[in-house]
Amino acid sequence: MIKVKICGITNLEDLKLADNLGADFLGFILYPPSPRFIGERLKEVLSIPTRAQKVAVFVNPTYEEVKRALDLGADLVQLHGEEEPNFAQKIGFAKVIKAFRIKENFSLELCKPFSQAFALLLDTYVEGTYGGTGKSFNWQVAKEVVKAGYKIFLAGGLNPENIAQAIEEVKPFGIDLSSGLEAKKGKKDPEKMAKLFQVLRGVTTPLNP
Repeated sequence: MIKVKICGITNLEDLKLADNLGADFLGFILYPPSPRFIGERLKEVLSIPTRAQKVAVFVNPTYEEVKRALDLGADLVQLHGEEEPNFAQKIGFAKVIKAFRIKENFSLELCKPFSQAFALLLDTYVEGTYGGTGKSFNWQVAKEVVKAGYKIFLAGGLNPENIAQAIEEVKPFGIDLSSGLEAKKGKKDPEKMAKLFQVLRGVTTPLNP
């Protein structure tokens, strides 16, 4: 079964719903300009027992910010900015999901320094915005990254309507959804959440080895 990451969670109601429905990873945004910024509520959400692993999502953080999130109970750290490989190495590659915002001229060479990361996440490049854009990118790029042997989360414009096609075409390790499950920015729509997992139960694409 494909791994499911529900990102941009801002409240306990959405956290518990995502966990109960079967999400494998829950993402919490620690980037202040984001409308999904969790801020000081991070300690509270990380203290809630869940089956899913919890991911603290940063954009160009300091090491101290990352360490605090891990000390509070985050299982993984997502680096969604222009972080260097040595920064990920300092955190520990096994705890890092490295995000890449995909442009048309994206090169596989950018992935190599992060080959030891827990996973890569491929999202859509939008000028001045780090994730949560609701826009998709050319999945051919993602297919090439998967073909090269990388474990990826596919993100960018995914929703219950296109998720089966995305999984069939790309065959990623996991999928990452945020705005495609929202009623409004920062608040998930229970019906969309339930529909996602209903669709996924009918998708039997094996995981990328």
